[in-house]
Amino acid sequence: MDDTLVLIPARMASTRLPGKPLAGINGRAMILHVLDRAREAAIGRPVICTDSEEIAEAVIADGGEAVMTRADHPSGSDRIHEALEILDPEGRVRFVINVQGDLPTIDPVLIRESLAPLKEGPADIATLVTEITDEAEKTNPNVVKAIGTPIGENRLRALYFTRATAPSGDGPLYHHIGLYAYRREALEKFVSLPPSALESRERLEQLRALENGMRIDIAIVDTAPLGVDTPEDLEKARQALGG
Repeated sequence: MDDTLVLIPARMASTRLPGKPLAGINGRAMILHVLDRAREAAIGRPVICTDSEEIAEAVIADGGEAVMTRADHPSGSDRIHEALEILDPEGRVRFVINVQGDLPTIDPVLIRESLAPLKEGPADIATLVTEITDEAEKTNPNVVKAIGTPIGENRLRALYFTRATAPSGDGPLYHHIGLYAYRREALEKFVSLPPSALESRERLEQLRALENGMRIDIAIVDTAPLGVDTPEDLEKARQALGG
């Protein structure tokens, strides 16, 4: 799809797992597995966005595309916005999907699903959730919960995101999956906004959009991908990918 970019931000600076984009999984660097999943999604041009020459060289050697970005970006959203301007200065791209570079086992279907709410309705940004089935996750502050109102089958309009256990009462709780699809103009607006009060309090960047009146729609999917943040996560990814 010529109107869509799948941008994958990747940095070497990880406190819990230094150099993780190049960590080996089944004979391939982790970032290359993420690139493979983006290729398999076949929904847009996949590009690695990085400030590391080492990462860029590994991607290019594998036949992939990498773009160098500044090292001082405060977030992945800022990094992909710079990459968008470098890759498409003419403004032809309409949609940008931000896939985190530490999701080597992500199902390509999830990447495609993230764009669907933007195709279907008026949302500025789209993202994913899955229903929480593990009781421990319901009270775990590291599992971000999405609160939304139903707008259709497997669709929600986001009202809030929180690390707390919410909403109260009977009914499902949803685990937010940190994969976003943006309309181009929404990404441009988002990165121009200063950090918001609730964003700073909850440490959740997506609240900046909601606090500034932007609409986020959500697709409910069956599973959450494994994010690799620790050596233990890396070993799980190796087992999942057979290496």
